[in-house]
Amino acid sequence: MSTDYPLEGQWKGGWALDLHTLSSIPIGDNQFDTTYTDIGAALNHLKYHGDNTQIDYLARQAAEFMKAELLVTAYIDVIIPAPPSQQRELQPVYAIAQQIGRILKQPVDCAYVTKGRDTGQLKNVDDPKERSNLLRGAFSTRDKRYRGKKILLFDDLFRSGATLSEITKVLYEFGEVQNVYVLTLTKTRTKR
Repeated sequence: MSTDYPLEGQWKGGWALDLHTLSSIPIGDNQFDTTYTDIGAALNHLKYHGDNTQIDYLARQAAEFMKAELLVTAYIDVIIPAPPSQQRELQPVYAIAQQIGRILKQPVDCAYVTKGRDTGQLKNVDDPKERSNLLRGAFSTRDKRYRGKKILLFDDLFRSGATLSEITKVLYEFGEVQNVYVLTLTKTRTKR
């Protein structure tokens, strides 16, 4: 596995397992010649080509990192995946998080953080302030069942961090959790 990448934010600690792409060169007609990292390629195949066989590979990469870096039982009480930005028959983030939970024998709560309104996909919103404004108030917690607990907030791709920052804020303020740690499979090379 590649070197992890620290993620800065309001959370106690945050990491991406790898970059999403190594390069992306425009070749015309809004097409790109993209070179993915191994984890980025697996995530791309899962999300955009329906290759569900990638779930186990991606979950194992995350679980291995967590075993090595997070001392799972000491630092994490529950894994909470970020709500998806669009509806799919199979939600990749939930499926990967559930598989991580099975591998590590850790609880996973896919329903704890809810999205109260559609924010659409933010990948085309370049302005960080606009992105934050679109996300403000979009998430909530179901209750305070994890008050004083340590949460691993899991997502597939880190772009600007706006979504994870907003969810972290909600977990601290409304969920009254003790600590939030963030883990994503990949991160973009730029913050857009």
